[in-house]
Amino acid sequence: MFGRKIVYGSPPGRRRFLFQAATLCTAAASLPSFRAFAADDPAALDLVTPSAGRKVLRFVHTHTGETLTAAYCEGGVYDAACLDAVNHLLRDFRSGEAHVIDPALLDLLHDLQVSADCDAPYEVISGYRSPSTNAMLRSRSAGVAERSQHLLGKAIDVRLSGFSTKALGEHARGLARGGVGFYARSDFVHVDTGRVRFW
Repeated sequence: MFGRKIVYGSPPGRRRFLFQAATLCTAAASLPSFRAFAADDPAALDLVTPSAGRKVLRFVHTHTGETLTAAYCEGGVYDAACLDAVNHLLRDFRSGEAHVIDPALLDLLHDLQVSADCDAPYEVISGYRSPSTNAMLRSRSAGVAERSQHLLGKAIDVRLSGFSTKALGEHARGLARGGVGFYARSDFVHVDTGRVRFW
């Protein structure tokens, strides 16, 4: 439920900000695109533009067409409403099942964008995978792990709009924060928060 909110140890002023950010995040999930949103309300852009201590991610799901601008963390405090919106966007699009996405994965994606110096939206190929979906994909390809981090909400397959996928993979490897796989033929990079390994 997107209305649920949990804030730990933040002062009243920050609570007000987080409430506004959560409202913005929830509303952004239902909008057709970030560009249309910014054009309709330029003043609102200030709330989602990265600034000191604020972490923002933009997603475009390649299978569902859904978009999300998530100001998911402010001053080290994760916004529960935004995390819920991310969980929904990154659900198993085949089965509709959602799972909690590891916030550390979002931090990894944020830091990867900083490293790449590219603020384009992430194009999502695969987020969470249900056991049935993973088994189906595994039956079709030897490249799908039986105990995939996708099953745990700790992995995502992405590309950055307008950015070299090969270069994105190199930046991800440079962070050394988990697993990184570069799939040249399918043009995406897999990142996860498991043990450090590359392929």
